[in-house]
Amino acid sequence: MLDRLLEEMPRLTDDAELISAATRKLIATMAGYVDRMSEQGVAVYQRDRRLQWRLSMGNEAGRRIGTTLDIACTAQELADLATENFADLVTVDLLDSVLRGNDGPVSGPPTLRRVAQRSVVEGDPELTIRPEQLHVSPRGSPSARALDTGQPSRHTGPPAPRDAGGANDHRAHSTLVVPLRARDSALGVAQFIRHRNPDPFDDEDLLLAQEIAARAAVAVDNARRYTHARATALTLQRSLLPQHTAEQSAVEIACRYLPAGAQAGVGGDWYDVIPLSGARVALVVGDVVGHGIHAAATMGRLRTAVRTLADIDLPPDELLTHLDDVVIRLSAESSTDPAIQETSDIGATCLYAVYDPVSRQCVLGRAGHVLPAVVGLDGTADLLELPPGPPLGLGGLPFETAEFDLPEGSVLALYTDGLIEGRDHDVEAGIALLRQALAQPAISLQATCDAVLEALLPADRPHDDIALLLARTHALGARHVASWDLDADPVCVSQARSNVAQQLSSWGLEEVEFSAELIVSELVTNAIRYGRPPIRLRLIHDRALVCEVSDTRSTTPHLRRARTYDEGGRGLLLVAQFAEHWGTRHSRHGKTVWAELSEKEPAGFPAWDSVGATTDGAPQ
Repeated sequence: MLDRLLEEMPRLTDDAELISAATRKLIATMAGYVDRMSEQGVAVYQRDRRLQWRLSMGNEAGRRIGTTLDIACTAQELADLATENFADLVTVDLLDSVLRGNDGPVSGPPTLRRVAQRSVVEGDPELTIRPEQLHVSPRGSPSARALDTGQPSRHTGPPAPRDAGGANDHRAHSTLVVPLRARDSALGVAQFIRHRNPDPFDDEDLLLAQEIAARAAVAVDNARRYTHARATALTLQRSLLPQHTAEQSAVEIACRYLPAGAQAGVGGDWYDVIPLSGARVALVVGDVVGHGIHAAATMGRLRTAVRTLADIDLPPDELLTHLDDVVIRLSAESSTDPAIQETSDIGATCLYAVYDPVSRQCVLGRAGHVLPAVVGLDGTADLLELPPGPPLGLGGLPFETAEFDLPEGSVLALYTDGLIEGRDHDVEAGIALLRQALAQPAISLQATCDAVLEALLPADRPHDDIALLLARTHALGARHVASWDLDADPVCVSQARSNVAQQLSSWGLEEVEFSAELIVSELVTNAIRYGRPPIRLRLIHDRALVCEVSDTRSTTPHLRRARTYDEGGRGLLLVAQFAEHWGTRHSRHGKTVWAELSEKEPAGFPAWDSVGATTDGAPQ
C-alpha cells in the first residue's frame, strides 16, 4: 500500500515539499500501525504465557498439595508452593472449631489457629504469630470478611517499617486474602503477601490464588475428616482394650498396643488378661481382619464374648468353638446390614492360654493365630508348637489344645502377626528377630516389651496393628495350697471342717474360719450326696481364700430358693451369701465347685430371709 501511494503522488502534484510531507506522514502512519500490531502480538503472547503458567501452577498444585492425610502438612504444602512461585509470605490459618471437630456456627469473632506459614526471608518480622498459636480475627477484618462471605479480597497496605537488614523499605504490602472452603463449609483463610516483590498482585494473581486455595481446601477437608474418623476409631479401640490388667498372682504382665500407620487405619487387634477360678489366669490375644471403626467394634464384641465364655471356665478348645459360632453370627448380621459398606465377611484369629500357678501347667489353643514364644530359665526363646486351628468364622472344623509345663520364671509371649510381618523382612526373619529380642536380658518385663518393639518395628508407624502380651509365670507352692482326699461318707464332713480350721490357723486366717468351715461343709456334703468319688478338697491361699471341692460327676449344681417345707436347696444359698464369688468349672473327668472368700470376715452375716425363714423370723 505504501509503495502504490508513493507512485501515485507525483501524478497528483508537482510540489516537492508537499510530496515529501505526505511521504513522511504515510511512513509514520505505517510505522505506528506496525508498532500497534507488534504491541498487540506481544500482549497476546504474554497473555498466553500467563495462562500457560496458571495452568502449570494448577497442575503443580494438584501434584504437590494433598500428598498426605495430615492437616498441617497439607497446609504447609500450600504455603511452600505459593512462596516458591508468586508470593513473598504466605500464612494459613484454620478455624479452631473445625480442627476440634465442631462444624456448627460459632458465635463471636472467629478463633483461628496458625497451621502453616512460610516467607522468602528467614526470620521475617512480618511473622508475628507462631505456628499452632491461637488468635482471634476481629469483626470487619479482611480475614473475618472472607470467612463470613466466602469471597476473596485484594488490598494494599502501608510499607513495612524496616526490612530484615534493618533498612527502611518503602514498598507497600500487596495482600490477597482467600477463604478456604470445602463442601459449603468455611475451614479457614490463607493470606498471600508481597512486600519484597515490587509488583502488586493483580486479578490474574487473585484468580491463581483462588484456584490453588480451592485445591488445598479440599485436601485439608479430606485430611480433617480422615483425622477425625481415625481419632474416633482409635478412641473406640483403646476404650475397648483393657485399661489396666486385673490383679492376680499367677503371672507378671507387660503389654503394648500400637495402631497401624495413617494409611491403614485402626484395626482390630486386642489382648486381655482374665483371672479365673483356682488362682488361674487366661491370656488372650486376637486379631480381627480389616481396619476402621467396624473392625474395632467387632473386636470389642469378640473380647466381650471371650470374657463371658472364660467366666464359665471353658477349656481353650471349647471356648474357641463357641467363639467361632459368635463370629459366624456376626458375619451373618453384617451381611444383611445396609449401613455396613465394608465386606460382610468377618474373620478373626485368636490365641487363648490358661496358666495354672499350682500345677505350673499352661493349656493353649489357637484359631489361625501365629505361634506364641516362651523364654525358658536358660534364657533361650523358642516357639511353642501348637496344633493348627482354622481362623474364626469358617465353622465346622475342630480346635485342639496343647499342654506345657512352664517352670516359675518362664516368659510367655503372645502377639499378633503385625509384629513379625514387615515390608523389609518376611515372617521367618521377623520370628528370628523376635526370638533374639526376647532372649536379651532386661531389667524388667516392661523393658523387654520395649526392646521387642524397637527390634522389630520400623522407624515410622507400623503398617498393621500390633498387640504384644508378655507374661512371666509365678508358682503357688505348698505354703499356699492344701488338699485332702475324702471318702464318700457323711462322717468325713466334720473331719474336713477340722482340717480347714487347722490350715487356716497356720495361715493366720482365723477371721474367716467360720465362713470357710460353713462353705466347705456345704460343698463337701453336696459332693458326697450328689457327686461321685473320688472327692477332693483343696484350699488355695492367694489374694483371697479359695475353697474347691472336686468329684467325677459332671452334674452342675444350681442355685434355687428353697420353699418353706423343702428339706434341701439352702446349701448353695449359704455359699453364695458368705462367698465373694462362687461357681463350677468342668474338666474331662468331672467338675469342681469353688468359692472365693475375702481374707476378712464380712461385717455382718446375711439375712436369714435370703436362705429361708419362718413367718416369725426364726431360722428353719
